[in-house]
Amino acid sequence: MRIAQVAPLYESVPPKLYGGTERVVSYLTEALVHEGHEVTLFASGDSRTSARLVPCCPKALRLNNHQCRDQLAHHFALLDEVMERVEQFDIIHFHVDYLHFPLSKLSGFAQVSTLHGRLDSPDLIPVFQRYKTMPLISISHNQREPLSWANWVGNVYHGLPEDLLPLGNGKGKYLAFLGRISPEKRVDRAIEIARRSGMPLKIAAKVDAADRLYYKREIKPLLSSPGIEFVGEINEQQKADFLGNALAYLFPIDWPEPFGLTMIESMACGTPTIAFRRGSVPELIADKVTGFIVDTVDEAVHAVEQAATIDRARCRAAFERRFNATRMSRDYVKLYESIATGKPIAPETEIDTLLTL
Repeated sequence: MRIAQVAPLYESVPPKLYGGTERVVSYLTEALVHEGHEVTLFASGDSRTSARLVPCCPKALRLNNHQCRDQLAHHFALLDEVMERVEQFDIIHFHVDYLHFPLSKLSGFAQVSTLHGRLDSPDLIPVFQRYKTMPLISISHNQREPLSWANWVGNVYHGLPEDLLPLGNGKGKYLAFLGRISPEKRVDRAIEIARRSGMPLKIAAKVDAADRLYYKREIKPLLSSPGIEFVGEINEQQKADFLGNALAYLFPIDWPEPFGLTMIESMACGTPTIAFRRGSVPELIADKVTGFIVDTVDEAVHAVEQAATIDRARCRAAFERRFNATRMSRDYVKLYESIATGKPIAPETEIDTLLTL
């Protein structure tokens, strides 16, 4: 198929550092090219891809913010670039939330949108009510709940290249926290779990501008606690050692996480995830197989004590079966073909179930 992937411009594809959506777009694009499809990627000019790249700004906007004051303007130019080329594609796959809805509705070309963020804001309701016909793909079934009436055509879990992160041995004797420091990610809870467990904690995380005050007031004072090490933001190459050497990965979220890419990165390393029962967690983690699903800090502390009982090879095998990039790309192609031809596919079913792990 002739497929267009339209990425946000905040990070390059793949990102230099943090960036979940752009990372997934990269994995999907490369897997589609490997499967023999003709793929065009609309992204920032510093992106790296085996697909045909259409650069829509010179550099990723977040790492070039000293020269970029209006990020939305660049995204409008991106959409115009896509619209000028619609005849070149069998399907256009958008990853830019609802920005393209007015143009897509008027133009009538074959297109679909994967929504990568949380959908529980009341402000989204009038947008999705007005554009009820827009075909949408979720990244977890839980993500859909606030907009359950929207035009969901499929659910596709994220996937990683199987050779991206190797199986680790967990011999580092520390707990890991990876991602972003913000109120909903609850790194303060991770620190409490580590302190009560008597385990060192390594924190590899970025601090967005919107969260700097929260970091300064609530988190920074906690980083001086014994055994707490703030590593800062790490890149893709550093994740293998960081996650693979950890006894367990802490995912103590306090929000409806739409997916949680770091959970499957940890799973790829064979490292069990200790995650709070929010959002997508019950769909991704097989309790006592790939990690532990908990409801309280007390339960999380107990899970740390049990982390060494997880079979790391079995955890890795679950990743290979459920969350590899080839499976993700083939799931998307089924949806692309259905949308492009107008032929419905069979009612969506889970490719596998946690019960068979």
